Amino acid sequence: MTASAGEHGPPGDAPARHWALFVIAAIGVALVIMPLAFGMFAKTPKGAVMIAGFKPYMTTARLSGYQSELHQINAGVRQTDTSVAAYLGGGTSNRTSFASTYPEFASFDQQWPAIDNKMTGLMSQVQGNLANYEDVAALPSFKLFPWFFVIPGVLIAGCAIAVLVRPGRWHPLRWVLFVLGLGLIAAPLIFQMFQRAPAGGHMMTAFKTIETTQNVQQIQGYFGTMAVGQGAIRLEIVPALEASGLSQAQIAAKFPDVAALDTNWVHILNDMTPMIGAMSDNVANYQAIASLPPFALFPWFFVLPGALVAGLAITGGLRQRRPGSAEAPEKQVSSNAVSVKEGVS
Repeated sequence: MTASAGEHGPPGDAPARHWALFVIAAIGVALVIMPLAFGMFAKTPKGAVMIAGFKPYMTTARLSGYQSELHQINAGVRQTDTSVAAYLGGGTSNRTSFASTYPEFASFDQQWPAIDNKMTGLMSQVQGNLANYEDVAALPSFKLFPWFFVIPGVLIAGCAIAVLVRPGRWHPLRWVLFVLGLGLIAAPLIFQMFQRAPAGGHMMTAFKTIETTQNVQQIQGYFGTMAVGQGAIRLEIVPALEASGLSQAQIAAKFPDVAALDTNWVHILNDMTPMIGAMSDNVANYQAIASLPPFALFPWFFVLPGALVAGLAITGGLRQRRPGSAEAPEKQVSSNAVSVKEGVS
């Protein structure tokens, strides 16, 4: 009978401990279910692919370079439809005559202001979120996020169920539960999730209008239009300048922006095209991550369950004293066991 008392504790202790254990077990099960309910096992790996895909382009030097290249294109186009047009027109800037002579460039020239506005705005938007991207990239790999819930959840639920089946295991396992709860609380602090997760949310909001199939296809179409315009400069306008008697050196001196665009166009194209390709490749990945709960909530998905588990592990393990008794719970158990023995004898 002594073993029975030691196994189950005083009668007044069981109800308080049982409800606490059921709550702890429910929290553990909820942590396991959460990644499944949100589809995290399918979605978060796509987030990891997106972060890796953007990495080569999300640097200050690379993004500043894109802005510089857009300015270079704009300067070349503006000089062509003003100074070059005037020179080839015999000193008068007759755009109607110039447009009729070089229709492909004229078509591009009409479309360029909208293209320039769109591309410059896009690059500014991306560059403005560079710090947010770096915060997200500094978090653990997105592939691991579902396991950050499942593994603690399994351990927490397993400990709680083990104590419900064998109450005598409570004293050692309560400290395991307490440590698991603290681990959940500590994880967002260690990984700076309270700062980095909201930054990721800002980035996802900013990319909402960027990472769409329609937007990417529009930008890809712009590159086709730009290529036609640059082709007109290289194959028609520059040869016309040479035919007027200007050498390559004289063209570069008289029309430096046109010469720079003609010289650097291949580099500009090779520099920008992979970034647009990365945007296109990651539309589906972005949409998968965007369908998860807001990033700012993720730290609390760890802290709140952790605080509950740690708190219940402590308070649920305190034995209730009987009214009017000043004895410690362990002494009450011993006293009860002695009384039982004396009664039997």
